[in-house]
Amino acid sequence: QFAQLSWSGGPEVVNRFMGYSALQMEADTAEGYSSGQAMRDLEQMVAQQQGIDLAWSGLSFEENQSSNQALLLYLVSIGFIFLCLAALYESWSIPTAVMSAIPLGIGGNIIFSYLAGFPNDIYFQIALLTTIGLSCKNAILIVEFASAAQQQGKQVIQAALEGASLRLRPILMTSLAFGAGILPLVFAFGAGAASRQEIGVSVLGGVIFGTILVLVFIPFMYVLVRSIFQVNRSSPIN
Repeated sequence: QFAQLSWSGGPEVVNRFMGYSALQMEADTAEGYSSGQAMRDLEQMVAQQQGIDLAWSGLSFEENQSSNQALLLYLVSIGFIFLCLAALYESWSIPTAVMSAIPLGIGGNIIFSYLAGFPNDIYFQIALLTTIGLSCKNAILIVEFASAAQQQGKQVIQAALEGASLRLRPILMTSLAFGAGILPLVFAFGAGAASRQEIGVSVLGGVIFGTILVLVFIPFMYVLVRSIFQVNRSSPIN
């Protein structure tokens, strides 16, 4: 007897990925969690098993490749803005005081998004960039007038208080108008309402924090930064 026949079952289609036998999986995130968190959890689960590995494809592969670049892009953008402000005002201290407003508005984004249960996704990042611009705009209004008052011979503390008092009404009016424009997104309904609500809630938190805290802390930061740099008004570079 040279051979023996037997019947057995097997898969009709064998999937391979990069030359290896593979099984395609699809997963969805639970409410309140981002796709990045779900991908990290899957990687941790697979790492605990022996003999198998995990690889991403399609949009998941692109997201995994670009996730580590977001922080770098933010830092490069902030650095570029800092250099533009330094060239505009011919000063290193004024941009430093202006950029100190960024964490104030971002805090509102994070707190409101966390309380509303929204994840850290593309909509949150859009709201983050919007808040950074609004916070820096409010800070520039105060710092620019404070710098002009100091060039007129006033003390740094008096100049900071004058800049905040002169720009109080414009900052409040523009922030209230911007916040009122965000309310339709906050109370959005219908198709695509979740994305609009996420942007609206996050930006609204940034507007509130970026307005109140900027009015309180930016004059203090201006005094602190100018005192550290020890500005000499007789120098052509302020």
